Amino acid sequence: MSISLRKKNHIDICLESDVQSSLTNGFEQFRLIHNACPEKDFETFPISTTFLNHTISAPILISSMTGGTERAEMINHHLALAAEELNLPFALGSQRVFVDKGKLDDLQAIRRDAPTIPVLANIGAVQLNFGYGKDSLLQIVDSVEAEALILHFNPLQEILQPNGDTNFAGLLPKIEAICRNFPVPIVAKEVGNGFSLETARQFAEAGIEWIDVAGAGGTSWAKVESLAAGQQLSGDVTAVFEDWGIPTADCIASIHQALPEMNLIASGGIRNGVEIRKACLMGAKICGLALPLLKPALKSSQAVKEVLENLIFQYRTAAFLSTGIEKI
Repeated sequence: MSISLRKKNHIDICLESDVQSSLTNGFEQFRLIHNACPEKDFETFPISTTFLNHTISAPILISSMTGGTERAEMINHHLALAAEELNLPFALGSQRVFVDKGKLDDLQAIRRDAPTIPVLANIGAVQLNFGYGKDSLLQIVDSVEAEALILHFNPLQEILQPNGDTNFAGLLPKIEAICRNFPVPIVAKEVGNGFSLETARQFAEAGIEWIDVAGAGGTSWAKVESLAAGQQLSGDVTAVFEDWGIPTADCIASIHQALPEMNLIASGGIRNGVEIRKACLMGAKICGLALPLLKPALKSSQAVKEVLENLIFQYRTAAFLSTGIEKI
């Protein structure tokens, strides 16, 4: 099966099937401390923040979704327009299809839609073992004038995919070499199973500046691959991995406590502004969402914008009304 067809199947499955992990994201274990006397004006209460040397409207990132299909082009178009209008950063899905087909120039449309916001380029970390080197990564960054490069880590997904790229050996030395003098920060990102503290320490030692924990509690890519056309493993085999991983809240809490200087992005099952506020109080600099924006992105940029505006309102309200966080 071609990569483009596989990406199309992934979109269809995420739209039509229950791909939610049976694990929660872990934020229900924490409660915001209510402030009944904020001593501020809600209408002028600031929630802007700095991300990749840009001032953005709120600590919200449109997370990586997909790439390499005609429908993905439309999705990215609507996401980029909404992100630009609301002054929020936008992370692309994997750009591998564009590299392999020699069509990176097709991604210039992203910058026409979103000329001023932070854009994050994206490629699978495992591709460093399959012919991708520093020059390839620089081309990926340059294609969208990206402010950062995501290296996504998806070992479980690759194992469950037909003909997946499963050689993850020796990646850390290659990542360390690339991080030296790379023109933009590199973000290590999981795809729904989270990072342990041990892995985060390895990334820090290798020179990674940002970690997107992408923990368990959101989309289960084990479920997606189980449903994908061409799946070579039976559902009975893959079902045990549908709740695999570390919940997002646990990732953020453990990594921030041990590595307080690491820049953290919280993603993985975050669905509302209250959870965004919790994640930020626990140590995340910004929070990413993907699946809640997928259906709106098939309609219009306005539909995407409405979802994001609701999240911004929820976050502003939660931040206005809370002074801290406690474990229940």
